[in-house]
Amino acid sequence: MTHQQSLPASVRLGRLAGVLAICLALAACSTGAEPPRPAASGAPAPAPAPTSEAGREAGTDTGTDKGPETAEPESAVKVSERNVRVELEDLAGAEPKPTSEQMAAAFAKAGFKKAAVEVSADITPTGLAVDAIEAAAPVDDSCIVGQVRDGKVAISVLPVLDSGKCFVGGAA
Repeated sequence: MTHQQSLPASVRLGRLAGVLAICLALAACSTGAEPPRPAASGAPAPAPAPTSEAGREAGTDTGTDKGPETAEPESAVKVSERNVRVELEDLAGAEPKPTSEQMAAAFAKAGFKKAAVEVSADITPTGLAVDAIEAAAPVDDSCIVGQVRDGKVAISVLPVLDSGKCFVGGAA
C-alpha cells in the first residue's frame, strides 16, 4: 500500500482542492495584462496620438482617425497652467525680477480674478529684493504656482490646501 492510498479520501480531496485553488490563482495572475493604475489627482488626460495628415506624413498615424470632434477637451488645470506659463514668460522676458503687483497682473491676464491670486513678497523684511517671486491661484482642486527667478519661469501644479488657499501663511 502506498502512502497516498493510506490517507483518508477527505484529506486527498482537500489537497486536490488546494492545488486547484493555487493553480486558478496563478492562472488569473498570469494573464499578461497589467492592472489599471489610478490616475494621480489633477493629472491631465494623456494627449491623443496624432491622426491628422501631418501625423500620417510624420509616420505617427495610429489609424484611429475619428476626427477632431472625438478629442477630449483639455482640463481647466492644463489650460490654466499653459496660460500662466505664457503670461509669466512674457513678464520675465520684459522684467527678470518682477514685483508682486506685476505677478498678480500676469495671473489676471492668464484668466484669474486678482482676488484669487496669492503672491509672495517682493521685498524681504530687511528691505532687500527677493531672489524669486511666486504667485498661485486655485483651479478645481489644484493650484497653479508660478515662479520667476532671474528671468526664468517655473510652473508647478500642486493640491489646494485644506484652507482652500495655495500658500501657507498670511498675505505678503
